[in-house]
Amino acid sequence: MGMADAATALWTKLLRFDAADPRWPDRDRFVLSAGHGSMLLYALLHLTGHVGMEIDVLERFRQLDSPAAGHPEHGEHPAIETTTGPLGQGLATAVGMALAERMMAARYGKSLVDHRTWVVASDGDLMEGISHEAASLAGHLRLEKLTVLWDDNGTSQDGQAALSSSDDQLKRFAALGWATKRVDGHDAQQVQAALSLALRSKKPTLIACRTIIGFAAPTKAGTAACHGRPLGRAEARAAKQAMDWHHPPFSVPPDLAQRWTVAGRRGTAARRAWLKRLAKHPLRAEFERVVAGRLPEAWHEAMAALKAELADTRPALATRQASQRTLAALAPTVPELVGGSADLTQCNLTMVPGMAPVAPGSYAGRYVHYGIREHGMAACMNGLALHGGLLPYAGTYLVFSDYMRPALRLAAIQRQRVVHVLTHDSIGAGEDGATHQPVEQLASLRAMPGLHLMRPADAIETTECWELAIRRSDGPTLLVLSRQALPALRGDAAENRSARGGYVLAEANGARQATLIATGSEVSVAIEARRMLADEGIPVAVVSLPCWDLFAQQVESYHAGVLGSAPRFGIEAACSFGWERWLGADGAFIGMTGFGASAPGDTLFRHFGITPEAVTAAVKKRLAAN
Repeated sequence: MGMADAATALWTKLLRFDAADPRWPDRDRFVLSAGHGSMLLYALLHLTGHVGMEIDVLERFRQLDSPAAGHPEHGEHPAIETTTGPLGQGLATAVGMALAERMMAARYGKSLVDHRTWVVASDGDLMEGISHEAASLAGHLRLEKLTVLWDDNGTSQDGQAALSSSDDQLKRFAALGWATKRVDGHDAQQVQAALSLALRSKKPTLIACRTIIGFAAPTKAGTAACHGRPLGRAEARAAKQAMDWHHPPFSVPPDLAQRWTVAGRRGTAARRAWLKRLAKHPLRAEFERVVAGRLPEAWHEAMAALKAELADTRPALATRQASQRTLAALAPTVPELVGGSADLTQCNLTMVPGMAPVAPGSYAGRYVHYGIREHGMAACMNGLALHGGLLPYAGTYLVFSDYMRPALRLAAIQRQRVVHVLTHDSIGAGEDGATHQPVEQLASLRAMPGLHLMRPADAIETTECWELAIRRSDGPTLLVLSRQALPALRGDAAENRSARGGYVLAEANGARQATLIATGSEVSVAIEARRMLADEGIPVAVVSLPCWDLFAQQVESYHAGVLGSAPRFGIEAACSFGWERWLGADGAFIGMTGFGASAPGDTLFRHFGITPEAVTAAVKKRLAAN
């Protein structure tokens, strides 16, 4: 209610959209970062005539299967651009959308791509740390078509915002390279003047709309009770009685409804003119392909050639190096692939020839230097994907995925195709010590629904995992890669064996007495242990398990064939949490039980007992006990 006046000025005067086609590619993007005010967005969609947000939908607010969810949910209605609610995420995602618009315009021209990104943000959005990362990146890149309307009501869940914050947000954003303006959020003329100023600005713009929370609510206006505090029993009873007395609870006077309907059709002429331009545009087919998310027809040919080369030459490469070689093959054939890194380009190996950097005012490049802003980077990538037309990937160290978890979770919830290259995946990171050596991250990330974590064992598996990540269109993928060189384990290239999540890499020479199951760099440990055990007359099989989620999707008969009935041994330079799923009640695990240490990587593998000798000893001990 507090932002209704400002939103009305935006939606009826400036926002470029057509209710008849909410997915029109050149529409303005509107992000309600203050997702707790979701009814504002639903009301605007209803008033402007969007199909699927009728009165009966509003009456089912926050009920099961209602598109009018408690916070805006992408996919529940085509006009909801992104899922918001975790504060700061909507603002940071919008930065990615604004960047995508600039990059797409540089590729396809202003006649096809020329729209703006608008955000309604709350005090809480600006308090969250991600707001600094995102705003700093937007200011640096001069994303002038991004405008944030800050609901400056001075209220938070605990009460007045002054309880916890005395920031001068306008000075902060100005220091980050934004244009700023303060207005009375209930004065339509002031708001419209500020919006017009934003249209002319050469910087992203923050408009501080001084508002009264719950404006016009008879007893709640200006109080924290409007900020989502659960109602007490007496309040809930009174609210229900009021609703029953004034039934129906939602109604719009006919003359007002007509004016809003006109606003909903205001963009029809612009959309039709755009469609005519698209029909005649020389890049029409390519534009429609990338917006639809379809890969180029021959993109896989370069991948097949690379796999064949790796099978022939069998190089010993760190999987981060194999990833870079894969990217070098992909980049020329998948032009929508855009990369980046959180200030670790030379470590993640995420840049390849032909990927020029994006720079302030220059957006034709394909590589974003995100700076040390892992959280903002991940959210920005979500915005790039949600905007459409681009396929984003970016890198950092696996241990720093902890900074990215809220944005990773939203990528999974929204089923967005983003690829995260996470290197330095274990104690193999070496001398940087325990702070930089991931131990619990694999388990925690595998626990996230909809996220595919892939930890390849050699160069061929790395190429296979990249292929799966690019093909995937229903969620994010994490490629977890080694710093240290790994031996080539595969000499076959015809089939993508990683596609089933796990497979028998080396069968036992005889009846299996044990099955060694490993991921990533530890698969080579298992292979050497297999050789040592074979020399002692103990036949064992080695299973590579690069993606648990894909393996879990296979039928039970496949699981049984791969894992076998002999005792199972899991080998991973990480904690054991979750491994019981594949090892069974009688399985054994060779891995980490605590944090790492500072020393060369090979020294640490010996120190923590993740070696072929340790695996061999564990197998012999178990078999002797049986």
